Amino acid sequence: MPDLDSEAIDFRAASECFAPVRRLTRAGLRALHLLVRTRRREVPTVGGVLLFGKDRLARFPDAWLRAGCFATSDRSQILDSANLTGYLPLVVEEALRFVRRNTRTALRIAGARHAEVPEFPEVALREAIVNALVHADYSQRGTPLRIAIFRDRVEVDNPGGLPPGLTIEDIRQGVSKLRNRVIGRVFHELGLIEQWGSGVQRMIEACRQAGLADPELEEFGSGFRVTLRRERKVAPALDPIDARIVEFVRRTPGVSTRRIAVSIGRTSRAAQDRLRRLVDLGHLVVIGSGPHDPKRVFHVRAAP
Repeated sequence: MPDLDSEAIDFRAASECFAPVRRLTRAGLRALHLLVRTRRREVPTVGGVLLFGKDRLARFPDAWLRAGCFATSDRSQILDSANLTGYLPLVVEEALRFVRRNTRTALRIAGARHAEVPEFPEVALREAIVNALVHADYSQRGTPLRIAIFRDRVEVDNPGGLPPGLTIEDIRQGVSKLRNRVIGRVFHELGLIEQWGSGVQRMIEACRQAGLADPELEEFGSGFRVTLRRERKVAPALDPIDARIVEFVRRTPGVSTRRIAVSIGRTSRAAQDRLRRLVDLGHLVVIGSGPHDPKRVFHVRAAP
């Protein structure tokens, strides 16, 4: 964007976003292609302005996300709404917070303890939101991104259909074509994208593990939509290793992470990831003051 200069980028905001990952420098802005040098000047790229432009909404008035929660299966009665106009990397968490406050949780009881299990797996929601932000066509006018919560589903919409030559079956198989390379690179550096092309597959796996139907993917008009259904189709699925963990905890209640890791032949770190997921899915309950509590133990959840 040669009519702007490097000061159009909010370096402080970009640095704060990157702080948990690494220290961001001016050279880092160039490496991420947020800035480029042209005619002996540093100027921001389109991706740089979309991500961290101080005046980005004046340039791209629809680069924001409209969130709404509705009482029924249509938009006739709105219960809650929010316009999420922050910098794009921050919109991910803002959108997740909106969904959390407008969806139910299941209460699972285990003795004197209880825990809340989200209605929708956060992995699936996060991936749907991230994919929408990365693949949106920000050149379209009058169509911001949208997340809508209905009585029976959650929809995540972005302007812009699939790139030419790419089909819905392709993206189900992990094929990906980035529309916004700079946004994709920054999201990957920030850990919002774990592996290129894996987002849809992660959504599908998370929904299946939670006992939900596969996400519905569709093009509509000049946009793209991901729909997550509320109705549980089957009992949450477990892979063989997760099933071994649950059975081991069932036979040995009050067992530690280290002993669980030994029982499945994995490191404690790998076991922690699986245990966190099993707690989220409602199979296990953890008793302890926090993730670093040395006395932290696990039990199988009692049936509700």
